[in-house]
Amino acid sequence: MGRAFEYRRAAKEARWDKMSKVFPKLAKAITVAAKEGGSDPDMNPKLRSAIAAAKNENMPKDNIDAAIKRASGKDSADIKTIFYDGKAAHGVQITVECATDNPTRTVANVKAIFSKNGGEILPSGSLSFMFTRKSVFELEKPNLELDEIELELIDFGLTELEEEDGILYIYGDYTSFGTLHDGIEKLGLEAKKSSLQYIANSPINLNEEQMEEIEKLLDKLEDDDDVQAVYTNIE
Repeated sequence: MGRAFEYRRAAKEARWDKMSKVFPKLAKAITVAAKEGGSDPDMNPKLRSAIAAAKNENMPKDNIDAAIKRASGKDSADIKTIFYDGKAAHGVQITVECATDNPTRTVANVKAIFSKNGGEILPSGSLSFMFTRKSVFELEKPNLELDEIELELIDFGLTELEEEDGILYIYGDYTSFGTLHDGIEKLGLEAKKSSLQYIANSPINLNEEQMEEIEKLLDKLEDDDDVQAVYTNIE
């Protein structure tokens, strides 16, 4: 489907249960969202989504409030969202999303992870033609008929609707994130996860042995403190 490693959901969520890792990443996502769109969640759908993700991980309200306040402080001025492109064995292409206050440190870490795990970093923008940025919402399958949901959300920017293993995936153009978020809420539905993702235009398939080899690199990237998300062209 081209999503960001849904096939590795169980392993990824197990790692993210480690509060020492997940809370700083969630806090940084909240700060970046507040910095970009304002500190009022009612007026900033990206911030609402970041807060919802934090609450799903049982992040304390004080931590959430502190992350929002940090957006207006001096520290937040240095936090930037940066993307790095890279490649690995078996034709795997990777885009890494980072939020960092020290790009020099971050790019050095990302380069080292690629080189030590059978990969290679590429010039920024090298993979832009291989991925399409989309708004992606995940929610538990509701009682509503899928056709009804589709009809209601088309006017809000829906481009694709998909169900898999009891999870409903709603896709739209990246510019429709806010309107699509509002449409989902107006239907009385609540997204478990919502984000702007890079979806592969031509995903590839790997066998189990190849996947195990690539996962070593993906795991190291995801464990880095500055890495917010990792996208690949793996099916």
